[in-house]
Amino acid sequence: MYVPCAVFRRTPLERADERLAWDRDDQYFFAAGACHVLAYAFLSCHNGFGAMGLWPTGAENPGHVYASNGVWAFDHSGWTPEPELLLTSRAAEPRPDYQARPIDLALDELCARYWMRGRREFAHDPWQRAHDYISRFPDPRSQHPGDQKSKAS
Repeated sequence: MYVPCAVFRRTPLERADERLAWDRDDQYFFAAGACHVLAYAFLSCHNGFGAMGLWPTGAENPGHVYASNGVWAFDHSGWTPEPELLLTSRAAEPRPDYQARPIDLALDELCARYWMRGRREFAHDPWQRAHDYISRFPDPRSQHPGDQKSKAS
């Protein structure tokens, strides 16, 4: 069952202190503060996926970044059917108007454009931590062969 990132938001102290943010449990770390790094690490090892952002209506920056192939999504909760991620995320927000939009930027460009932390701005580089986290989640598509490709394929 999908757990929305809203459950894992950082405290003001964790937002101000990268060491405290770094020391959180992996799911907390990748749900709030490093979701974009996790999504791009996932993209580096899974073909056929793209970066997606969840934008509240009128917001300039995405509130969450995840990887998707149009059927499956991957973020801090691991593999989730994308409709479940969207439905649960919208239900958890006070303004449930999140719109999913593709992000066609490299990670460094994403960070610069949307004021997200770059890899060098964390207490340590989170890239290997992201890959280690990804490896904990078996690919469910082997159990659901019809879901291998995106709907656009």
